[in-house]
Parts: sequence; structure tokens; C-alpha cells
Amino acid sequence: MTAPHLVPEDAAERRAVKPVICYPVDALPGADLPLYRAAREGAQKIAETVVPPRDAATIEVPAGCFLRMSSVEGSQVGDLNLFNAADLSERFYSGKTRALHGTHVTTGNRLWSSFPTLRPMATIVEDTLEWYGKDEFGGSVHDVIGTRCDPYTGQVLKGVDYHHCCHSNLTRALAEARNLPLWEAEIHVHDVLNVFMCTGFTRDTGQYFMKASPVRPGDFLELFAEIDLLAVLSACPGGDCSAEHTSDTAACHPLLMEVFRPQAQALEGWSSPPVNAYDRSHGL
Repeated sequence: MTAPHLVPEDAAERRAVKPVICYPVDALPGADLPLYRAAREGAQKIAETVVPPRDAATIEVPAGCFLRMSSVEGSQVGDLNLFNAADLSERFYSGKTRALHGTHVTTGNRLWSSFPTLRPMATIVEDTLEWYGKDEFGGSVHDVIGTRCDPYTGQVLKGVDYHHCCHSNLTRALAEARNLPLWEAEIHVHDVLNVFMCTGFTRDTGQYFMKASPVRPGDFLELFAEIDLLAVLSACPGGDCSAEHTSDTAACHPLLMEVFRPQAQALEGWSSPPVNAYDRSHGL
């Protein structure tokens, strides 16, 4: 066993060094929220699907349309995966979204895709829970820090198999939507946007925590699709995640996904963002 490490004499000075933002966002391509909101007026519903409790569902969202995810019966959180509808290798990149916008996202923030495309996949245009802000525990809503509840961690921590974790739900739903074997669909399932979930990190141990979501029936999060999307949403088996996120006993409720298409002239001049301009021909 090593001896205790001595506190250096300049420890307080080192701790007092001011932080520097890793990725200043002043130069990020901005979302044209006034345009999107104007386009949302008069948009017509073209599709909807109900996500059953402890299960997942998919929906196609054409570029230039809006995806609304709603709580309809009770307090319920969801785990969201997003894919380029034509190419599953382009998918939501929660880590880079977190680096650019922070641990939790809300109106005006964008959801970015994976390398090598790295472009906005969707923009949050309305969030009925943006009033929550950050509570006294450091908790906030709609996080991009959690991975998703999964059966592998359950096996490690509890030695049990559980088949309705969000990872499993997302895998089955994607497999069905794209006619893939489960093993192939699972490769594409990725870290999520935790819709409606209230989370943070403990100040003393730095552990990821959850608490009862403030979401109530009628609350929703709405996205503008920057590219053609396949959205896959799991209604977490933990319900509002007030006690646990893997449970057959927690009160769980369905979620609703709806797609709205604006009038043709509403987005005149708008186009999907191009893929990332980094030139890989000189080597990574």
C-alpha cells in the first residue's frame, strides 16, 4: 500500500485556477428559431405512434418536419435514439452534444450527429419543462449524460437478466423497423437523450443521480428535423425514475410521438445542413 500523498503547499492556489470552456460556441451555426416557429404555425399532423409502457416504438420524421414527444397519461421519462433515416451509421452523438451545449438541453439547443458527418440532426424548438432550470441538488431535465438502462449493467450489479431495459427496448424496436436481426440492430443503438428525465451529479462523490421527473400529462419536447430522421423512443421501465430505472413494479405510462409537416412555402430557402467539411483525404 502506498503512503498517503501529501497536500502540496500551493493546493489552494491550484484549485483556484479559473476554468476555461473547452468548446466556445459563439461560432456554431445558429438555429433559426423564428423561422422554425413560424413554420410550425399551421403545420399538419402526418403521423403519430404511442410508445407503450416498458417498450419502445419508432417513427419517421422527414427533414423540415417537427417531432413532438408528449407525456399523455402520467409522469413518464423516455430514452431517445435518432438516426439518419437512410443511413443508420449517422446517429445522434450525445457526447459531442453535451460538450457543445452542456449536460442538459432545452429550447434552441441542437442534437448533433456522429463522426464523420457531425452536423445538426435536430433542433429543440419547444420545451414545456424549460422553467425547471437547475434545482438545489444540481438536477435538471432532458440530459445527455446518462447512457440508457441496459441488461448488461443489471447483470454486473445484480446478477439478473432483465429484458425491458431501454437498451433492449430500443434494440427490438430498431430491429423491427429496419428488418434487422437483433444482434445487428444492437450495434446501432447508442447513448440517448433522456427525455423528461431529471438528473445530475452529486457534489460530494460525483455520481450520476436521478429524481422524480417534473413531467406531467400535457408536457412535451418538440424537435425540428434538420435531416430525414428515424426516431426510436423507449418508455423507461422506471416510470418517472423517482426510485429506480429498471423495474417491473414502478408505475409506468405511455408516451406519444407525433410528426407535423409545415406548409410547403413555410421553409422557403431552408435546406438540410451539409455533412461536416473536414477533409479526411490528408489522413485522420
